[in-house]
Order: sequence, then C-alpha cells, then structure tokens
Amino acid sequence: MSSEVVITEIDHKGIARVILNRPSVHNAFDDSLVYSLNKELCELDRSDDVRVIILSGNGKSFCAGADLKWMQRMINASKEENRDDAIALALLLVNIWSLSKPTVSLVHGSAFGGGVGLIAATDIAICTEGTIFAISEARVGLIPATISPFVINAIGESHAKRYFLTGEKFDATKALDIGLVHEVVPEGNLKLKSEQIVESLIKCGPNAQREAKRLFGVPRELLRDPNLSAEITNDLAERIAELRVSVEGQEGIKAFLEKRKPSWSI
Repeated sequence: MSSEVVITEIDHKGIARVILNRPSVHNAFDDSLVYSLNKELCELDRSDDVRVIILSGNGKSFCAGADLKWMQRMINASKEENRDDAIALALLLVNIWSLSKPTVSLVHGSAFGGGVGLIAATDIAICTEGTIFAISEARVGLIPATISPFVINAIGESHAKRYFLTGEKFDATKALDIGLVHEVVPEGNLKLKSEQIVESLIKCGPNAQREAKRLFGVPRELLRDPNLSAEITNDLAERIAELRVSVEGQEGIKAFLEKRKPSWSI
C-alpha cells in the first residue's frame, strides 16, 4: 500500500506504521501527500489484519505544514480551487479522527500548521523533548480553519485562541501542558515509548476500542454538533479559500515565499 510520499509497514502483530516520506521538505503537505495519506489510512482501517496505526515522519521533522511550492500554486489558483484543496485536507483530518483503529502520532523535530492538525486528530500523541510546534497561519494572513475543530478539541479554546492569534512557536513542555501531546520523551526514545503504548493497545479488544472511539463522535467544543456534516466541512474550507485569494492572504503568502516581512508587519 506504500506510495512514494507515504511508506506503510505492517508487522506480524498488526501494527501499521505510516511514515510521511518527504524528508527534503520536512514532510510538508502538498496535494499528493494529502491524497496518498488519506488513501493509505482508509485502506488500513478496512483491513482486519491491522490493530493499531502509528503515524510518523521520515527525516528531521514530523510535518512542517504546507509545502512552499504548493503555496506558490495556490496563490495563482481560483477561490474554487483553493476551496477544493482545503476540503481535501479537512476530509483527511476527519478520516483520521474517525478511524476505527487506535491511532498514535510520534512527533519529532517540528510540527507546524497542518502538522499540528494531524497530531490533534490522532488518539495518542508522543513527542521528543526538542520538538517545536506552531500554528502559524496568521503570520501569512490566513487562518487554521480546517484544523481548528481538532486543535480546539485537543488544547481548549483558551490556548487555541492564543496560538491562533499569535502564531508563536512553543516547545514540547508547553505542548504537554496544554494537552496537544500526552507524553514527552528524550530524543531517541520515541520507538521505545511507542512500543509500550502499542503493548497496552493490543491487550484491549478491537471491537471495544472501535465502540469506545464512537463515544467521542467528532470534536464538539467548536462545532456544537454531534456529527461533522458536509455542510460544516464545506464552511471551514470556504473560510480558508476566501482568505487565500484575499489581498491580505496573497500578500502574506508572497512575503513568506519571498522571505520578507508582510506589509502589515512593523
């Protein structure tokens, strides 16, 4: 089931390791990665041989958010194209949240933007001590629309509001404190900790785990609704698409790509 940008390994215990494989760009998202990751995860969820899904990143980082070349293409794309692009990411996150199998994210290096969304959408998150996080969309004149239900659910409205508005970076200790991750381990200990978590997971009944996950529905803190409907998903995508094609959004993305301050920065 592996693709060029996503590597999947399944061991004899039914542990599926899904590895983001764009190390040269710190596993940043583009349309190919979003599509391939979604496809891999859905296939794994349908397999009776898979018990647990572990998500990690190849190279120096877990996931650095949006790919620069992808962002460049989106500058010249229409609002409708931007909306379709945002829907694809939103559906990926909804699918991760809704998988019937337990999911674990192993985070190292950096996790920015959509990478934080991936973490928040998984069931259990572990990171190394040196990991750096940021929800930095506002720095380029955008909003974290598609990841917002999952991030708000994970860290709460108060912390989410701060990091949505400031775009500032925060470390592993803060990520643990606000609830984005469940444990912080020394560098090099992710594999050991993941094995301990997996041992606990496979001791539990798969049907019980499936039903336990259904108790949570979707993130309700933001949505106030027991189901993430197509209408809500489309609304989130519409919001980010509108900003991407706005004057401010275009200026922010161009400034980021050109490595300069945006016009509003003092």
